[in-house]
Amino acid sequence: MSESVSWLRRDARNARKQARGQGMAPIESRQRERLADIVAHARARSPYYARLYDGLPDRVDDPTLLPVTDKKTLMGHFDDWVTDRRITLADVTAFVDDPDMIGRRFLDRYSIATTSGTSGHRGVFVLDDRYQRVAGALGLVAYGSLGVGTVLRMLTRGFRLALVGATGGHYVSFAGYTQATRESAWRRRILRAFSVHTPMPEFVARLNAFRPAAVIGYASVIRLLAAEQEAGRLRIDPVLVQPAGDTMTARDLDRIAAAFGTTVRPIYSCTECTYLSNGCAHGWYHVNSDWAVLEPVDADHRPTPPGQLSHTVLLSNLANRVQPFLRYDLGDAVQLRPDPCPCGNPLPGIRVRGRAGDTLSFPTGNGDAVTVAPMAVSTLFDRTPGIELFQIEQTTPTTLRVRMLLADGAEADRVWRTVETELRRLLTDHTLDTVTIERAAEPPRQEPGGGKYRAVIPHR
Repeated sequence: MSESVSWLRRDARNARKQARGQGMAPIESRQRERLADIVAHARARSPYYARLYDGLPDRVDDPTLLPVTDKKTLMGHFDDWVTDRRITLADVTAFVDDPDMIGRRFLDRYSIATTSGTSGHRGVFVLDDRYQRVAGALGLVAYGSLGVGTVLRMLTRGFRLALVGATGGHYVSFAGYTQATRESAWRRRILRAFSVHTPMPEFVARLNAFRPAAVIGYASVIRLLAAEQEAGRLRIDPVLVQPAGDTMTARDLDRIAAAFGTTVRPIYSCTECTYLSNGCAHGWYHVNSDWAVLEPVDADHRPTPPGQLSHTVLLSNLANRVQPFLRYDLGDAVQLRPDPCPCGNPLPGIRVRGRAGDTLSFPTGNGDAVTVAPMAVSTLFDRTPGIELFQIEQTTPTTLRVRMLLADGAEADRVWRTVETELRRLLTDHTLDTVTIERAAEPPRQEPGGGKYRAVIPHR
């Protein structure tokens, strides 16, 4: 069976069309077959999964039979986790520590992405071509669902896409952008990356000059851009805005739609599965459950009933065979919609209560405030070698306290010098030279009640 992007797109469109008339059976059938296939592959090729799944039935197409995994545990077994025995954490770490390798293929075959998200734990992930093809196919299906009129308006504006995110590191969106623009002159014309580390006045000027047809990127930054549009400093007219990465409230979506006078479709995804879901006009994220299993569960990993908020959610990515994510704890609290969504999308609808983007706000001498998006701060730590876990807390309006848990063998003073230099540069770029940076002796602290970590904690 061919799994080209065109075949995958047709299959996904057919599955959704069938589900509208027959219910979820066509989607669920694909999900079961793909889960059984990737579990069998993981058992055969990954020593870690071979041990973890010892004693399970020969065929597993029910995710609840599988043990739960998480980022910290899997990263601790990296060399046994991957299914290509040539891949080692040492080699991948050397690759991601070299900025010249951003957007290039590891072993001439795989994409590499790093992340900490809002948890502060660093992950290094290997993504195969199947992952990329599925992502491309589901992206085309999502754009097609916006309607012919929306797509035509984007085409008449040159289909220019502004990607708002972290740059200068092996982040999944920037690495993909770098690879795409290196390999295609057409993509170089229509794609432009805008760094969250850019001071807002410069950011606004660049966006005004680019005149994007669509803006896609970190929700916390898009909130700030909406304020700039309302103030009249940002003057763009996108056909589509897609906030991602942070929780979006109905008020957030309404404000962004009003500010830009356009369609807003938020995305709930992660580096482990960039094609996890797409948002609808009614504020629900619809899970692409033909290629992903998403299980809302309680603290004991038992299913949470529809309509109730979960303690966390477990992800199984059914495409990425080189580094399988199976019943992987994302740490987000979600609510599964108990009834059909009025938008007509048959895929399961969820709302997310995790990942609240904590924007830092600093006072200035003239009474105004300077805001810094949380991802602008946390991505500095993502690209610093030697950090296992980090947390930055704004303990006073003008003080940032940095807590770190270092990886084995890391030189504490050297890591701190790098962190302090990069953080000071970010603050200076935002005219925040008077902000104090403190090096904490204590490790990152957990949130009461759930044991979770927040990477960025603003002053309250």
